[in-house]
Amino acid sequence: MRVLVADDSVLLREGIVRLLDDAGFDVVGQAGDSDELIRKARAHKPDVVVVDVRMPPTQTDEGLRAAKQIRAEMPETGVLMLSQYVQEDYVADLVADDAEGIGYLLKDRVADVDAFADAVRRVADGGSALDPEVVSLLLGRRREDDPLSDLTPREREVLALMAEGRSNHAIADKLVVTERAVEKHVTSIFGKLRLPPTGESHRRVLAVLAFLGA
Repeated sequence: MRVLVADDSVLLREGIVRLLDDAGFDVVGQAGDSDELIRKARAHKPDVVVVDVRMPPTQTDEGLRAAKQIRAEMPETGVLMLSQYVQEDYVADLVADDAEGIGYLLKDRVADVDAFADAVRRVADGGSALDPEVVSLLLGRRREDDPLSDLTPREREVLALMAEGRSNHAIADKLVVTERAVEKHVTSIFGKLRLPPTGESHRRVLAVLAFLGA
C-alpha cells in the first residue's frame, strides 16, 4: 500500500513515516508544502496521502485545498487529513461530494499506532475514518429537517461508529452486543435513510454523508 506523507514539520513528518514503515506501508514520498504534495502525488500516484490541514505559506487550509485537488485529479487516491483540533467546516468541505476514501483525524491519534495504521488502510481501501471528537461534535449538533431524526438512539450510536470507519464486528465489540444485532441496526439505518439498494460499502458511505449533513 503506497503512501505519501505531507507536513511542514520535518520532525512530525519523519515520525509518521517511521510509524508507517514499521506498520508495513510503502512510503513513496514526503512533502513539506502543498505544491510539493500535488507534484509528488501526480508523480507517484499513491493509494493514500496523509496530509496536514495547515501548510505553508499561510498555515491556514493549504493542505485541505491540495487534498481536494488531488481527489479531483486522482479520485482513486484516498486522503487522510490530520489536524491539531476539530474544524467542522473543513470536515464538511472535505466530504461535500463523496466520503469514500476520506479520513480526518486529530494529530494526537497518531500516537495510537495500531488505530492510526488501521485508519490509513481503511481510507486507502475506499472507506472512511473520522476522529471520534468530530463524530461527537456532529452528534451534538441539531439541524432543521434532520435526516437522522427517525433513528433510535442506538441506531445513532451505530451510525456514529460507522462514521469512524468501524466494521460491524468492531461496532459489536464497542457496544457489547452481537454482530447480528449490529447488522439489524445497520439494515434499519439504511431503510430509514432511504438509501438505494447498492453494495453495502457504498451505502455505508451514503449513511456517513447523511450523518455529516453533506
